[in-house]
Amino acid sequence: MALSIQGIAEAVLAAIKPVLAKSWNDVQDFAKTESTKLAQTLANIEQLKLSGQIDEDQARALLDMQKQAMQSVLLAVEGIGLVTAQSAINAGLGAIKGLVNGALGFPLIA
Repeated sequence: MALSIQGIAEAVLAAIKPVLAKSWNDVQDFAKTESTKLAQTLANIEQLKLSGQIDEDQARALLDMQKQAMQSVLLAVEGIGLVTAQSAINAGLGAIKGLVNGALGFPLIA
């Protein structure tokens, strides 16, 4: 099953919006972009894993790199602290956990 970049991006964005509500006007453009980047990374991980080009550890490393990039972008917005940024990322990942893990056949998102 091919992961839908648009579907994942929309689910992540919907999940992180309430976490970032206080700063939403300042962060919404960044949040949309980062949600799409996360979705693209997950779709790429799926393709690479299914084709045998990466293993589960490499898939986790790719996801970790994207999460760190997303966190860095959110932290660059004034008023977003580390705990809030991490909470937003966790909410976004939680919203797509079952879908992504099911598509990959292993628990990429814990």
